[in-house]
Amino acid sequence: MSKSPTRKPIEIKISTVVAVSAILHDANLTVLDKAMQEMTGGNADFFDDEFAVIDVGSLESGTTIDWAGIAALLKSYRLNAVAVRNATPDMVSEIAAHGLSIDGSVKPRTEEVDATDAQLQATPHQAEIDLSPAAAVEVAAVEATPVAAAPQAAPAQFAANTMIIDTPVRAGQRVYARGADLVITAAVNNGAEVIADGSIHVYAPLRGRALAGASGNTEARIFTLSMEAELVSIAGMYRTFENGLPADQARKTMQVRLVGDRIDMLPIKAAA
Repeated sequence: MSKSPTRKPIEIKISTVVAVSAILHDANLTVLDKAMQEMTGGNADFFDDEFAVIDVGSLESGTTIDWAGIAALLKSYRLNAVAVRNATPDMVSEIAAHGLSIDGSVKPRTEEVDATDAQLQATPHQAEIDLSPAAAVEVAAVEATPVAAAPQAAPAQFAANTMIIDTPVRAGQRVYARGADLVITAAVNNGAEVIADGSIHVYAPLRGRALAGASGNTEARIFTLSMEAELVSIAGMYRTFENGLPADQARKTMQVRLVGDRIDMLPIKAAA
């Protein structure tokens, strides 16, 4: 049987994955194993083979890290290490040698992790595991805030909730409104990524990457008061702006929608 001439051998689309952040306060494998045992209570199904991002931002400078050992430890608790966050430049080659990626930008060790950063990184799609040897370990996920929504044609799972962010989304941060619309009342900066299963509303400059309809909702849209994005995506179809936005779209009030397989960007005009 001959293949359809219109069928592509491969398609590349923007996608998202479930991930947890394993925040290390100690790199000693024995200490970490004990903390994980206390967290899970010996429950073999506490985790369900999720992807894990190892966050080393809280470790002291010069700490020796056994990347293979930590990855194996997480694997024994059904967590699959895929990336490292808050890595320093001297860690990059060793991280790559162990098959791990760099999540976000590489930062000097002297840079402190801002409390707001940690709060924003714990999104509905990204829980955090605080591996602290001195206290009981908690697993927390920030849920989207439910709000009343009028019935509409879009599937309920995309429109039932709204997640609201009132602080700037900084470079290296990722915010994901899972099963919800995302409303941001502050700037989304270069290097940041905002994701929603529903629509994204940014009442400020939108820089960085914006991915709406992340679970396949083709009716989702992106709205912003100032379009300055590096990439926009609706339901996996995306458009990038390596050479900058067209003059009639840059820093303008815009909406982004999906028409077939094409990303359309249209101005939002105030009513007369």
